[in-house]
Amino acid sequence: MFERDYYDLLGINPLASPEEIKKAYRRLAHQFHPDKNPGNPAAEEHFKRITEAYDTLQDARKRAAYDRRGAPLGGRGFGGFREPEDFSLRENFFEEIFEDFFGIRRPQPRKSRGADLRYNLEISLEEAAFGLERGIEVRRMEGCPLCRGSRCSPGTSPMICPACRGYGSFRSQRGFFQVETTCERCQGERQIIPRPCPKCGGMGRLKVTRTIRMTIPPGVDSGSRLRLSREGEMGLHGGPPGDLYVVISVKMHPTFTRVGNDLSCEVPVTFLEALMGAEIEVPTLEGKARVKVPPRTPAGKIFTLKGQGMPILRGAGRGDLKVALRVEIPSRLSKRQRELLDEFNRLSRKN
Repeated sequence: MFERDYYDLLGINPLASPEEIKKAYRRLAHQFHPDKNPGNPAAEEHFKRITEAYDTLQDARKRAAYDRRGAPLGGRGFGGFREPEDFSLRENFFEEIFEDFFGIRRPQPRKSRGADLRYNLEISLEEAAFGLERGIEVRRMEGCPLCRGSRCSPGTSPMICPACRGYGSFRSQRGFFQVETTCERCQGERQIIPRPCPKCGGMGRLKVTRTIRMTIPPGVDSGSRLRLSREGEMGLHGGPPGDLYVVISVKMHPTFTRVGNDLSCEVPVTFLEALMGAEIEVPTLEGKARVKVPPRTPAGKIFTLKGQGMPILRGAGRGDLKVALRVEIPSRLSKRQRELLDEFNRLSRKN
């Protein structure tokens, strides 16, 4: 014969619902838990008994066997106490009891923001001038699709670290100093994972490659950083993801040199064009433009084409295009060309 009936121990009716059983146990556990009754063996023993009663009655199979035989499954009675099977996995049980004892929720693992990532992207000067849309492949940590970041096998949950009782550290007094050391069991995470997810190995995250579409605005330059919010790595313990920073590098152009928002280039003209004047073609980012060269234009003369440079990043207007004339002198002259130049030289001296 058992010392006391399980229903009697919990103070409930034999027809009580699972919710009523749970409420009754939580009320009694709050009263008799060893943490609330330090140095009281009677309270500790009673806590063990009501815990075993709850362990039996909250399980439908065990409760049915108990109701048939008046004893817990296996006929153990109160001969030995064991902690309820997989309590922490079933209902985060001790977190709820802790909340009842002290009126607060036991601290959860600290959420950690995911790492920011950097991606180096090289583009042409024309792409920098007119902007573009591009897909970039980024390798980053994302949440495990099987455990959804919980790190646990499906159907299970983390449990409070039994070593530090969910605080993540221990405090000790050494003379005038208070020393805090990280819990070796949970490494400060406050929880342990009894059954790690088989896909991610209990990490909660996996390395994957994603194609991310992005828009590069007109006017970017080498060193420009574009931030893609929340496209970095996933955070830990449900923390927000980091950002992705795309760092632009603009390739050297065979024709144009860029200084700020202005462009510059050199255009060759013949000696006679510089001397007599001419209308010449000059390159721009959008095709050819025509420039009038006045007579007697010296070599190196710079012509400015307004608004033909680079767009102003996130602003209005464009820079200028500066065209420098390079007078080409032929390296070889025919006999007739030399005669004409000699005659030109004699006439110039007379004037």
